[in-house]
Amino acid sequence: MSYTITDYTKKKAKEIGVEVRPSKNPKKKVDVYRNDVFLHSIGAIGYKDFPTFTKEKGREFADERRRLYHIRHKEETLAGLLAKWLLW
Repeated sequence: MSYTITDYTKKKAKEIGVEVRPSKNPKKKVDVYRNDVFLHSIGAIGYKDFPTFTKEKGREFADERRRLYHIRHKEETLAGLLAKWLLW
């Protein structure tokens, strides 16, 4: 299963000064780089994210999924924060 990086994620990446590329890890969606230095792979390939939910089910449903995601994911690791900023 491959993942196409959305315009939403590209816009968010630009806002925080990172670059996103398709992940080299087959279990992840996106690899994140800053100044061509690899930071992390984020987004499990088997799970949906905010832009995917928005496209498939609409903004209201996606907003609720985002709210629930933020409740479940309180970790403050770099990978967790990048996933929140770029995919949610």
